[in-house]
Amino acid sequence: MAPVPPPQEGTVAVMVRVRPLAPSEAATQHPLLRVVDHHTLVFDPEESAGPSSCVLPARRTKNPGKHQKFVFDRVFAEQATQEEVFQHTTRGMVDTVLDGYNCSVFAYGATGAGKTYTMLGSEKSPGIIYLTMVELYKRLEARKEEKSYEVLVSFQEVYNEQIHDLLEPKGPLTIREDPEKGAVVQGLSFHQPSSAEQLLQMLLSGSRNRTQHPTDANASSSRSHAVLQVYVKQQDCAGGLSGAVQVAKMSLVDLAGSERASVANTRGERLREGANINRSLLALLSVIKALAEAKSKHSHIPYRDSKLTRLLKDSIGGN
Repeated sequence: MAPVPPPQEGTVAVMVRVRPLAPSEAATQHPLLRVVDHHTLVFDPEESAGPSSCVLPARRTKNPGKHQKFVFDRVFAEQATQEEVFQHTTRGMVDTVLDGYNCSVFAYGATGAGKTYTMLGSEKSPGIIYLTMVELYKRLEARKEEKSYEVLVSFQEVYNEQIHDLLEPKGPLTIREDPEKGAVVQGLSFHQPSSAEQLLQMLLSGSRNRTQHPTDANASSSRSHAVLQVYVKQQDCAGGLSGAVQVAKMSLVDLAGSERASVANTRGERLREGANINRSLLALLSVIKALAEAKSKHSHIPYRDSKLTRLLKDSIGGN
C-alpha cells in the first residue's frame, strides 16, 4: 500500500503486508520470505526462517541463497490484525483530509495477495476503509460545534479501460475534464452514508458487482481496479455565521492484481484482461515516477495514458 501522508508535497510511504500461507502453498513450496522487523524483509533467505517466514505464490528465484534485504516504511507480518495495519497506514491520513488536502491509498500486489481483504475485509473483520471512515466520522463529530460537514462517497471500477458505477450498476461511463472540478465521470452516483457501518454495507454490496473471473493464480481474481472516493466538505459556523467552504477528497483504491500470463495460465478474454491490467498499472507507475522527477509544475505528467490515472489526477498530482 502507498498512502500519502500530510502535507509534505510529494511524500509517498510504502508499506508491505505479508499474508498467511494457504495450506496448498505450505505443502508444496519453500520459504522465500522472512520478516526481520517492522521495516525489513529478506527475500530468498540463506537459512531456515522459522515462524516469520512466508511462501510467495510464485516460482523460486533463479539464484537461491541471495539473502536480499529490502527496507520499507512499515512491514506487517502475517499475524498482523486489520486494526494494526490501519493504525500505521491510513489513520494519520484522516488529519490530511480534515486539513483540506487530497490524498490516495493504493493496495498493490499480485493476484491472490490479499489486497481486497486488507482494503475491504468482511463484516466480521472489516478492512482499513471501514476503520478509516470510523475515525473520520469520530473526528468530524468532535468538531461539529465549530464546523458543519458533509460526507459524500462514490464507488466505481475501471475494467478494460471502461468505468462502471458499482453502487448503481450502469455503464460504461464517460470521463471528461472540467476546468473547475477536474476529471468528472458523467452519470456516476454519489451517496451520503450516515455512518461507517452504513458505508461498509454499501461497499460489500458494491463489491458483489465488481468484475471477477477465476484464473489458475486465483479462483476469485478481481479483474478491475475498485476506486472508492470520499469527499469531505467542511464549513466554519462560529458565531452563527457561515465561513469559507473547504473540500478535500480521499481516494482508496483496490488495484487489480498484477500477474504473468504464464503463471496464471490465461487465454483469450482473460489474457486481454491481464494485458489491460498490467498496462494500467504501468501507467500509474509512470505517473508516480514522472511526478517524482518533475522539475516544475509545468512538467508533462502522462495522466491521460489510462482511465485510472485520469480519475486520480487531483489526488496524486496535488490539490
